[in-house]
Amino acid sequence: MNGPQDLGGQMGFGPVAPEMDEPYFHAEWEKRALGVTLATGGFGAWNIDESRHARESLHPAIYYAATYYEIWIRALEILLKRHGFLSDADLAAGEAVDAAATPKCVLRAEDVAATLAKGGPCDRPVAGAPLFKAGDRVRARNFNPTGHTRLPRYARGKCGTVERVHEGFVFPDTNAHGKGENPQRVYTVVFSGGEIWGEGADPTLTVSIDAWESYLEAA
Repeated sequence: MNGPQDLGGQMGFGPVAPEMDEPYFHAEWEKRALGVTLATGGFGAWNIDESRHARESLHPAIYYAATYYEIWIRALEILLKRHGFLSDADLAAGEAVDAAATPKCVLRAEDVAATLAKGGPCDRPVAGAPLFKAGDRVRARNFNPTGHTRLPRYARGKCGTVERVHEGFVFPDTNAHGKGENPQRVYTVVFSGGEIWGEGADPTLTVSIDAWESYLEAA
């Protein structure tokens, strides 16, 4: 979907201002927000792509006014309600008042370190030869899906060059909606600044994206 998170190239938001020696957390509550998100993710009820889609589905007025971890918590409310772990009555009361779904599993304190070290690998084997090779000219498909996608809006319909061919990875566009992992090859594609931004673009600029195979067609 063309959600509020897809900001590449949009004007009016000001420059990116990196914070020197930025801390991991700017407030104590952010640590708890991360912990709650990881703990509930361990329920096994949703995957990383569904959680990303929940964040990008927030109303722009909410998304742009929220800090990083506020976005996480607001999306987590959506996920918990969607999967029956939380109700509006629970939120209003500030405590559990309704019956809730039972998690498939529970992340216990003693298992956190090992679970985080293991991570959540999303690479998968794929059959057949890749459709493209390094050096091929390709065009990013021009589409505007209502569901989740990782193809940036600014790249759609633009032509670039395949720089690298990767192995298979879970396809987020279906995985976010319970339609299976459907792994595809991923390609690093390089676009010129002029191709992306048009007249007046910095001629020395290039933009690289990692694109799933179905995002691309021969140019």
